[in-house]
Amino acid sequence: MTRHSLTPIRRHMTPKLATRLMVLGALICGCWSLCALAQDDATRFHHAPLSVDDVRNPYATQAGAADAGKALYAEHCAGCHGASAQGNGNVPPLASVKVKKASPGALFWFISKGDINDGMPAWDSLPEQQRWNLVSFVQSLDVASNKASAPTATASMSAGNWPTSKAPFTDFRYESPGVTRKITVADLPAPYATASAGNAPQLVARPPDVWPKAPPGFKVELFATGLDNPRLLRTAPNGDVFVAETRAGRITVFRGITADGHPKETRVFATGLNQPFGIAFYPSKHPQWIYIGDTDAVLRLPYKDGDLQATAKPQHIADLPHGQGGHSTRDIAFSPDGGRMYVSVGSVSNVDDPDTTPEEKHRADILAFRPDGSDMQVYAYGIRNAVGLAIDPKAGQLWCSVNERDGLGDNLVPDYITHVQEGGFYGWPWWYMGAHQDPRHGGRHPELANKTIVPDVLLHPHNASLQLMFYTGEQFPSEYHGDIFAAEHGSWNRSVRVGYEVIRVPRHGTSRATGEYQDFLTGFVLPNGQAWGRPAGVTTANDGSLLVSDDGSNAIWRVSYQRP
Repeated sequence: MTRHSLTPIRRHMTPKLATRLMVLGALICGCWSLCALAQDDATRFHHAPLSVDDVRNPYATQAGAADAGKALYAEHCAGCHGASAQGNGNVPPLASVKVKKASPGALFWFISKGDINDGMPAWDSLPEQQRWNLVSFVQSLDVASNKASAPTATASMSAGNWPTSKAPFTDFRYESPGVTRKITVADLPAPYATASAGNAPQLVARPPDVWPKAPPGFKVELFATGLDNPRLLRTAPNGDVFVAETRAGRITVFRGITADGHPKETRVFATGLNQPFGIAFYPSKHPQWIYIGDTDAVLRLPYKDGDLQATAKPQHIADLPHGQGGHSTRDIAFSPDGGRMYVSVGSVSNVDDPDTTPEEKHRADILAFRPDGSDMQVYAYGIRNAVGLAIDPKAGQLWCSVNERDGLGDNLVPDYITHVQEGGFYGWPWWYMGAHQDPRHGGRHPELANKTIVPDVLLHPHNASLQLMFYTGEQFPSEYHGDIFAAEHGSWNRSVRVGYEVIRVPRHGTSRATGEYQDFLTGFVLPNGQAWGRPAGVTTANDGSLLVSDDGSNAIWRVSYQRP
């Protein structure tokens, strides 16, 4: 079934009716134009009602209002929007022209109301003055520099208030390297069995005595620091490691590993990119190009083994739906024969109906192109946000790592890792995990219920699963060979944090997955619930060790196996 078959069929109409509709349409367009002129912009700030523009900030002239808002921002907002309001991955920056143009009343309205479908919790539980102080702080941000001075985070969660997690569901308190987990469709609760939480991570500096934890026999070292939003990692055929510093708009490359576990050489490969994420080398052996997944396009630069700096400007290969207002990451993978280029494009929202939301066109899809960007097709659809793509080197099958939807409770809907079937439908937004209908779309598309594919590995809901990779190194014990590793960025839509770890999906020497997964690298959340790190990318270094990017502490960690 194609996406076109989901478009409602238009009924035939008489000429008289058509004329009336044209007149009505003209009147509506005229009214809309007047409204746009009145607003000086056709788009309202998050659809805030016009009436709020007349609401003034009663504390705007109060000394210290912005500073008080800054402290509140650190406590409640910095985990998602960044310590300096610069944005964090898929979350847009607050130091922006769009926010600057918004009226104080519109900002207060949105902070209070939120939009759970767009990943913004409602903060109406905060006292009114605190919400106005947040408005004062946001309006004080410097758009030109797109940053503010970094706030200091403080604890806000109380362990005594945390609900108990019941198996197979868990939270950070029970994450431990080597623990095996398995979630099945039979374990899923009903929608809204618990309230939908707004619990953004409160990022703090890593305490000196805190270190990530790995299974016995593994050693964790700090590979690189001082990066700017390091996300996806890819190892080039010659062993160099490339990282997308998404917020900075650049690609950095590391060469070699010193005796104390640091890169021998670090160079900036390319700059001036637009939220780069995906990195792929083409062809896979002795590549001639490096492909970059910007948020709105696929680009490529000339490349040969050993290049540490781009030798030419990027070539535009294909347009993509831009990431503003929704998920921004675009990963890239090539089929084993090099004939197809796969590109992941996340939804613009949490639950919008593609039938009625034009912005969703060619989103929540994995797209396929020829390497020159031609012949675009939808390879698989109904995949809310396939952040990571990877080809199984053993079977040649495409796999993906997916952020599923929020807003249905603590333990719905599972994120997942799965092989991808060409033409396959994975449920979003009408269904999930087989014939389970999202109640927000009750009665819609019943014909798709039995077409919804159940993924191979159901991960904990709200884990925020990002990059995945297949371990092909020789350093780890033989039982790890061919297994999947994935970076779990961590929850915001859950009452107690979950994720903030790297997981392993054992495949027991086969090309399939049994549905189980294991905690592998943990410890990124402190006992009080504050997070200091957020795994985002993962790759195998040339020596067989594992490298993990952490955009919470802007570092890369190295996990090596110490042979007995």
